[in-house]
Amino acid sequence: MSIPNRKRSHVDLAIGGDVAFRSKSTGLERYSFQYNALPEIDLADVDTSTSFVGRPLQLPLIITGMTGGYPEAERINTELAEACATLGIAMGVGSMRAALEDPALAASFACVRPFADAVPIIANFGAVQATRWRSAGRLDEMMQRAVEMTGAAALTVHLNPLQELAQPEGEPEFRGVLETIHQMVGTCPVPLVVKEVGAGLSASVVQRLREVGVEIIDIAGAGGTSWAGVEILRHNSPSDVEHLWDVGIPTAECIIVNRDLVPTMIASGGISSGTDVAVCIGLGANLVGAARPVLQAQHHGGVGGVVDFITSWRTALRQWMFLTGSPTIDELRKAPLILVS
Repeated sequence: MSIPNRKRSHVDLAIGGDVAFRSKSTGLERYSFQYNALPEIDLADVDTSTSFVGRPLQLPLIITGMTGGYPEAERINTELAEACATLGIAMGVGSMRAALEDPALAASFACVRPFADAVPIIANFGAVQATRWRSAGRLDEMMQRAVEMTGAAALTVHLNPLQELAQPEGEPEFRGVLETIHQMVGTCPVPLVVKEVGAGLSASVVQRLREVGVEIIDIAGAGGTSWAGVEILRHNSPSDVEHLWDVGIPTAECIIVNRDLVPTMIASGGISSGTDVAVCIGLGANLVGAARPVLQAQHHGGVGGVVDFITSWRTALRQWMFLTGSPTIDELRKAPLILVS
């Protein structure tokens, strides 16, 4: 299947498919904030603003990279970017490999560039392809092109060995990826983010990333969309890979084991409410990322649907900040959590 058709298939399954983890949750439901009957703040004092790569955000939230590389994705990414500009949150685009190799596909990524002055845009491509570009002496060129195409304030390189293994067209070729990331840290024209795509980053992996200079990670834990599941549904012989559906490290566990290892941690993977956002911050994340539920909100309601959806999350986040006596996001990171199950 061509890359544009694969991207279209991914989005269709993410919107309407039964692609959640089957027996594994994010673990976020196991935590609750300790109620503070003396918050000593007014609700009006609560300030949800923060920053990312030196850029201001009104919420500690990123719509993480989902799509691009096929014609219909231009509308999706444009509407998501417009919603992000309205809300004052960051936006990532999906893997840009297709557009970097075929300029005819660039429009579905370049469409976010007009919004780059309003909010941080995050470019994105995969570690496997980056390693191939490094071998060909083209990695620096491709990073520069990705940043220029989108007006990006940061660049994500994603790790997805599980997805590549399960994908019918997969390329499970990860030898040399750490050295590639090391080069990217030194030559990337914008801050570099290393992320998983929904199976989680262990402490041992993050420690290796830190050793080569990575300062921003997106743990992208298990419990939300199973990208192995997405690929299993697309597979010609699903029985060969069915056992991989629930592989991954739950989101809450990823946050806890990595919270003291890296300067900036984005927590994503199964985030489904403003309460989840608050709990992720309380567990130690700096920012929180969401993808599938936002894509569904865009599919059903366009820009307004996304704005209304994220606004409801903002309301819940502010409520938890008030009930824990946390006037700022930094204070919420210190609020006590109780293990409830």
